[in-house]
Amino acid sequence: MRGNPDTSERPGSPLLVDRFGRVATDLRVSLTDRCNLRCTYCMPAEGLDWLPKPDLLSDDELTRLIGIAVTRLGVTDVRFTGGEPLLRPGLDDVVAATAALDPRPRISMTTNGLTLAKRAAGLAAAGLDRVNVSLDTLDPERFHRLTRRDRLADVFAGLAAARDAGLAPVKVNTVLMRGVNEDEAVPLLRHCLAHGYQLRFIEQMPLDPQHGWNRDDMVTAEEILASLRTAFTLTPEPGERGGAPAERWLVDGGPAVVGVIASVTRPFCAACDRTRLTADGQVRNCLFSRSETDLRALLRGGASDEEVAAVWRGNAWAKAEGHGIDSAGFSQPDRPMSAIGG
Repeated sequence: MRGNPDTSERPGSPLLVDRFGRVATDLRVSLTDRCNLRCTYCMPAEGLDWLPKPDLLSDDELTRLIGIAVTRLGVTDVRFTGGEPLLRPGLDDVVAATAALDPRPRISMTTNGLTLAKRAAGLAAAGLDRVNVSLDTLDPERFHRLTRRDRLADVFAGLAAARDAGLAPVKVNTVLMRGVNEDEAVPLLRHCLAHGYQLRFIEQMPLDPQHGWNRDDMVTAEEILASLRTAFTLTPEPGERGGAPAERWLVDGGPAVVGVIASVTRPFCAACDRTRLTADGQVRNCLFSRSETDLRALLRGGASDEEVAAVWRGNAWAKAEGHGIDSAGFSQPDRPMSAIGG
């Protein structure tokens, strides 16, 4: 972020408050920009120019920033993302250090699941509470076309291992794309119901490095729900949604639920409670932000925890009212999703 935000009207709260009354309590931590899949809607077949290793936060820097967020800024939920977070060396130690914080945050992880079968039990022992696993198709050939890897069986094994390790609820994240996998809404929900997973559909967002996102190719929340209703009865889940990104529906009266995250057609910016930390130590107050604040430089420059916290509060205060996807002047962030963190 160039310059310092005007915080003259900011209240004296130690929390991550913004000008619109929102409070960020959910921290998304990208552990790496690297991934072992090459999903067609996320990155090119050859991959991307990865962040240089010296630019990445060390484990000590990473856990220090998480500690500042939890103990000084009121963060109650920490989600590890990527890239693919299971590629981060020392992941178990980072999870354990996060679980040792007082107060202890809820700890989750979003992963492609390729190596989760080998890691689930150890991560649960370290303190991980639950996982979200990305899965866009049940068909091996289609999975290969989408991800450029023949690894669907590994994802299935990872899901089962997470369930067996008690990382519950195990959630499945699915992006439906027109002409690609839009016919799989019902089969995916049936699969998740049969195995005890919670399915969440996510509208495709403009975060691809090629900047080739086209709204017409996106399968909308209304289309997803219409497809599901051909096979299931859906009723809104009772209770307040709060800052949760997913609208949740009881399936055939419950208790099973399905979620839909309609970031594009039904934006939930007014209730957003997230702040984001990239693998190279930049804090972002919105997934679609075109500016970020360098916390890594503060750490390496000898700043105290409270000095870092103060800068983080300023970043939160400058948060825009919404992501602006529907505005005429919208442009995608310079970083792709793999470098921002999901």
